[in-house]
Amino acid sequence: MTALVVDSAFWDLFPDAQISILVAHGLDNSVDESQDPHYQAILDEAMKQSHQYLTEDTFRDNAVVSQWRDAYSKFKKKKGARSSIEALLKRVDQGKQLSPINPLVDVYNSISLTYGVPCGGEDLATIDGSMHLGVAEGGEPFKPLGADEDEPALPGEVIYYDKIGAICRCFNWRDGERTMLTEKTTDAILVIEAINAEQRERQTEAVAELKARLKTEFGVDAEISNFTAE
Repeated sequence: MTALVVDSAFWDLFPDAQISILVAHGLDNSVDESQDPHYQAILDEAMKQSHQYLTEDTFRDNAVVSQWRDAYSKFKKKKGARSSIEALLKRVDQGKQLSPINPLVDVYNSISLTYGVPCGGEDLATIDGSMHLGVAEGGEPFKPLGADEDEPALPGEVIYYDKIGAICRCFNWRDGERTMLTEKTTDAILVIEAINAEQRERQTEAVAELKARLKTEFGVDAEISNFTAE
């Protein structure tokens, strides 16, 4: 079974995009509070590195932010939806700290900030069939992380989904509770997104770094796959 299938409807919207995934098995994602200083240091360093993407006086004028806002203008979305990299950079811009969540999330957040690309991850064991990236018909069930009620996908929204419903909405904007990475996660699919040639260069570096970090931090060899319209 293919871990990810990218639908033709997605390529119709973003013909220059590349979606990269890393599939890792046999992970130990348990939280050990004695390791918090280690992961905090990783996040702190990544936040320092991310200042290279914050060179404009006005936040929205920074290239990473403006490019993804333009991408989000091409499809139906919930008001206020922004790319995950914008959300991280916003925290940096506002002088807020990122704190450890769990090892996998901490590692991919640090990669995201270091290379200025959206990153995300899902628990493979909770996905029914292959994960797809495509355009929603509308009504796909989705319970956001931390929410009490279902918030179905909108017609025309770019989503990750499986046989059950939406997995992540608006690219990697909002993660779902059903497939979230937890301390019990042993098998994961990690996604890194790019929507133009310049982003794809940084994405390539990010994928290589994430693979290396998965080996260093978890002792696993992740399998890389890249998806393009060509």
